[in-house]
Amino acid sequence: MAAIAVLVIGCLLVLQPFVTALLSAAIVSFSTWPIYKWLERKLGGRRWLAALVMTLFLIVIIVLPLAWLALTIADSVAPAIDELREFFAEGLPGPPDWLVSIPLIGDTLDSGWRELTASKAVLNETLKKFIQPAREGLLQFGLIVGEGVLQLSLATFIGYFFYRDGEALVAAARVGAGRIVGTLMPDLFRTVGGTIKGVVYGLLGTAIVQGVVAAIGFMIAGVPGPVLLGTATFFLSLLPIGPPLIWGGAAAWLVYQDQLGWAVFMAVYGFFAISGIDNVVKPLLISRGSSLPFVLVFLGVFGGVIAFGFVGIFLGPTLLAVGLALAQRWTRPDAVRTLPEA
Repeated sequence: MAAIAVLVIGCLLVLQPFVTALLSAAIVSFSTWPIYKWLERKLGGRRWLAALVMTLFLIVIIVLPLAWLALTIADSVAPAIDELREFFAEGLPGPPDWLVSIPLIGDTLDSGWRELTASKAVLNETLKKFIQPAREGLLQFGLIVGEGVLQLSLATFIGYFFYRDGEALVAAARVGAGRIVGTLMPDLFRTVGGTIKGVVYGLLGTAIVQGVVAAIGFMIAGVPGPVLLGTATFFLSLLPIGPPLIWGGAAAWLVYQDQLGWAVFMAVYGFFAISGIDNVVKPLLISRGSSLPFVLVFLGVFGGVIAFGFVGIFLGPTLLAVGLALAQRWTRPDAVRTLPEA
């Protein structure tokens, strides 16, 4: 028993740096298993070739766009900050006429804007409070995204072996789980499988739809870089408040360009079309496998990022959903076994 314990602890220590990649690879492989099986049939039962095609497919649709986003952020931070500093060095333009007409806060915003335009010293002091934190925040976000690229690259590499040897791994897992939970094993596998598919399809499916709809809206409104912003919307849509950061910034840019009509369109389109998808598509897809409360999605996203890095955005909610499903399964009244009378 001691030797077995030492062996198990040693294996866990060796695999600890790769836990995130292993979990990500397992979840993605399981969620896309039907596509892999279809490919295997089309390729004449050659599992290695089907696994290779699936791995390349994941690299193209997930890893490469994320790497492109990370490189774009890294290349754009410093020039954007410098251009912003040069712009404000010439003095802040006067507030637009419509600003004062905003209910409740219009007068305060207008007076604050005029105070900044009247004194360059006040303007520079205000900018110092925001530019450096903004630079550091964007660079930190770029590092997180870059780390996510490395994690997903490793996960896709591991995923090749999960695809190729998946049936043998599942058979071994069924035997091991059967020895631990006994007759509950089939129901346990159905619960875990349905939950994983529901959450992953809900999160990623919603992200894809929001990214495409956002890119279309940016193209219609004439916002520069619609594909890049659509890609950013795809990844940030995994966060509970992610998409409004993109379409809200686009609307603000349109206001600054004196395109008030397109700014209103972008705000309305973003609220109802881009963010509205989150209230329709995600519950519809997730409800097929699990009903995950919003608070668990919120905690899962941010807790997952803290624990696992960028891939924790979808890994955290998935793990919490599986835990919730198992807890609900084991605490149902019909799951309680009563002892026979003496």
